[in-house]
Amino acid sequence: MYYLTVENSFDSAHFLHGYEGKCSNLHGHRWRVVVDVACEELIAEGQQRGMCVDFGDLKKDVKEITDFYDHAFIVEEGTLKEKTVEALNEENFRLIFVKFRPTAENFSKFFFEEVKKKGYNVSKVCVYETPNNCAAYSE
Repeated sequence: MYYLTVENSFDSAHFLHGYEGKCSNLHGHRWRVVVDVACEELIAEGQQRGMCVDFGDLKKDVKEITDFYDHAFIVEEGTLKEKTVEALNEENFRLIFVKFRPTAENFSKFFFEEVKKKGYNVSKVCVYETPNNCAAYSE
């Protein structure tokens, strides 16, 4: 089995609604997303001969997926009061609502599925909230 790894980072804020502790407060991270793809055989012919996938294509696709979340406030749907959302929108803050609690664990599965939709044989995705702590998802 061959494995390729690419990564991209983005900066954003979030909070964990219902959590009792520091993370219940609005805070930010430099999120680092590390994507591993796998293949059993290398491409036999053409420009990509000897490759699993083109690194350039994989890097571009992972960057496109993760950059969407850069410099935004990521919020689980239904966890902010309507008045709060209105006030943030009036200030032109960039809000991204997700259907899941924005934890590293949930993001690892989310990014796994998003990269897989692009046609890659994803083997694992790790999402770092800090340089030393990550959550991983694989199937």
